[in-house]
Amino acid sequence: MTTAIASKLLKVKGLHSEVSINIDRWGLPHIRAKNLHDLFFAQGWNVARDRLWQIDLARKRGLGLLSRDFGPGYLAQDRASRLFLYRGDMASEWKAYGSDAEEICAAFTSGINAYIDACDVGLAQLPPEFAVLANRPDRWKPEDVVRIRTHCLTRNASSELVRSKVMALAGPELGAKLDLLRKKLSHGRIPTPAAGFDPTVMSDRVLRDFQLAVSPVTFLEERLNCSLEEAGAWTAVLPSGEVSRSSFEQGSNNWAISAQKTTTGRPILALDPHRTHTLPSIRYLVHLAMPGLNIIGAGEPMAPGISMGHNGTAAFGLTIFGADQEDIYVYDTDVADPDRYAYDGGREKVHVVDEVIPVKGYSEQRVRLKFTRHGPVLYQDEKNNRTFGLRTVWMDPGMAPYMASLSVMRAKSHDEYVRSLKGWGCPSVNHVYADTSNTIAWQPSGATPVRENWDGLLPVPGDGRFEWRGYLCPSNGPSELNPARGFIATANAMNVPDDWSKSNPAIAYEWLDSSRHDRLHYELSRDELLSLEDCIHLQCSTFSPLAMRITKAVTQLFRDAGDLTIWQFLANWDNDLSADSAPAALFEVWLSKHLGPLVARCEAACAQVIPLLMPFDPPSIAAWLENAAPSMELVEDLQTSLVNAWTECSTLMGRDPASWSWGRLHTLHLRHALQSLVSTNWSSESIGVGGSGSTLNYATYRLSDFSVIAGPSVRMVIDVGNWDESLFINNPGQSGIPGSAHYADLASSWRQGEYKPLLYSMTKVDEATSSMIVLAPA
Repeated sequence: MTTAIASKLLKVKGLHSEVSINIDRWGLPHIRAKNLHDLFFAQGWNVARDRLWQIDLARKRGLGLLSRDFGPGYLAQDRASRLFLYRGDMASEWKAYGSDAEEICAAFTSGINAYIDACDVGLAQLPPEFAVLANRPDRWKPEDVVRIRTHCLTRNASSELVRSKVMALAGPELGAKLDLLRKKLSHGRIPTPAAGFDPTVMSDRVLRDFQLAVSPVTFLEERLNCSLEEAGAWTAVLPSGEVSRSSFEQGSNNWAISAQKTTTGRPILALDPHRTHTLPSIRYLVHLAMPGLNIIGAGEPMAPGISMGHNGTAAFGLTIFGADQEDIYVYDTDVADPDRYAYDGGREKVHVVDEVIPVKGYSEQRVRLKFTRHGPVLYQDEKNNRTFGLRTVWMDPGMAPYMASLSVMRAKSHDEYVRSLKGWGCPSVNHVYADTSNTIAWQPSGATPVRENWDGLLPVPGDGRFEWRGYLCPSNGPSELNPARGFIATANAMNVPDDWSKSNPAIAYEWLDSSRHDRLHYELSRDELLSLEDCIHLQCSTFSPLAMRITKAVTQLFRDAGDLTIWQFLANWDNDLSADSAPAALFEVWLSKHLGPLVARCEAACAQVIPLLMPFDPPSIAAWLENAAPSMELVEDLQTSLVNAWTECSTLMGRDPASWSWGRLHTLHLRHALQSLVSTNWSSESIGVGGSGSTLNYATYRLSDFSVIAGPSVRMVIDVGNWDESLFINNPGQSGIPGSAHYADLASSWRQGEYKPLLYSMTKVDEATSSMIVLAPA
């Protein structure tokens, strides 16, 4: 029995030929066009169909246009966003992404605008958020896609600030040692303030505008009803302890396995990009097909193409690679003129840009943006004759997030792939590749500043002594092709080969916990052949190598301490941070809230410093325990900290440990940004999840309430060559429209590790089509 497929024909201005959009049972659109313009026009039209409110809000945030729609409560965020817009030459910008990048972006944005046109004349419906806020979507320009940079991940300005504050409180020498408990550094690096930099001059105010620019948009009655006189109150983002976390909580895992090590006899490529969980998902999956191009995978909704997936010959994925792409500069300014700063023995004048920001209910507001030769001025301390600025790769041509994917997604050989990555600017990523010729490769890419006389770990004077000497040449970077071990795996850890590091400038010293990287290499090195199902189990694994290290080290310290009933609760545990595990709850509460502060106190940290070190770096805590000299005092302190953690768990979950579980605390709340303004429930049901920052099933959390912050919304396992057997999941669903059939239909499957078919062949797509839209030229 054949089920009737809902079909709709729409006349659209701007198309050259007819385009079909087959939407499968899981909400994934398969777009078929006859030419490049129509394909990307239809991609823009379709993403507006599913995600218009999301992309419209992202554009307004990035361009600094929130106040026009929502009032003075957004004025400070608008000004901050404008500091980080790309303001350079557009010809150089378009050239960086390939000969047809401007054409593709023009088609893509025309498609978005065509959908908005359809809404205006009643042929399509605006998402309900616009009615709640009484605003309208904007038309797009092609350059909007590339000028906005603030949704991209770069690093490490926040860490520089916190490290400075630790040193200011504890002194440079002790502060450098204590800060290693917050963020372990590679190559045994010990940060030292540069000549002329005083850590005590740093405050949270230095990065306030930066944090405002990269923060999501919030909607509260008080903010929406804010008067112009109260606009200055809406500038706070997060306390500094949280700020230090934000740059490092987002990672990913990916791996490519050669055919000799798989049960399929073909390569397998797996990926699960970790980002802050949002509703809707930060990623969107789409299938784009035309003569000569047939790609499927995930990307950013507001950008054309895909950044991870496959093209029928080659599969590609990415994880964050730890290149240090930011530096805070401190300038001495003229007593008589705070806009003049010392540079290279003389004085330079800041560049001033005056702009007008429209504000709902008020006249336009003039704002002044200032820039040094290095980048935006973040804060002027006129009382002490100092100015603070930021240099970030964002400000250079070719750094629009993921835009180089327009070349990568079309590469069908390893040579083409490597050439396509030469233009990759942001974010810096571990690119992993596998194709039907059984070639697998690792090609880290992204703008990596060369610092010849400092390490980038602390702010430096902006007087000309500390300058980037360009970027590392892509062809000179580390890489790997068809390694003898039969696989490539990355997980944001320090993975630059020692031989390369000895003769090249440092890429960075701050990397994520190596637990996931080490676990992947251990599992993929086994003699057994690996299947697609094995890759799914790895992506969903909540086993914590870090927990195993810590429990083993503490067991050694406790071996002569007698009967410790509470400790047996952890000593007999399997180190799996599953959602239903009671020991997992005790361990994570102990590690994050009690064990870290204990280690810091043992290292002479004062009470004011400890909050700056939180969340502590788990590998550093594990290493400290492994190397600690046994003593009764230490054992007693550990016992006390464990009892305190037990008490906290009892307070949070009740006195009976049989009722405890990690998932009761460690919950994912996908809350719609407008939930407080509507009576209908637009948020997803809160779910308890396993894992942590040290598990392959990555799930970092807030210290305040253990709620999950970041992790993989999208997961893919790609069967290279037998494409229809590939699998995906996207939490909570593909659509961003509350009430849509695909708004939250994948949430339960995501939680349970039940993946859906990533169908590719025309036959399989047609079989799974649940609805169809045909766009015809008007």
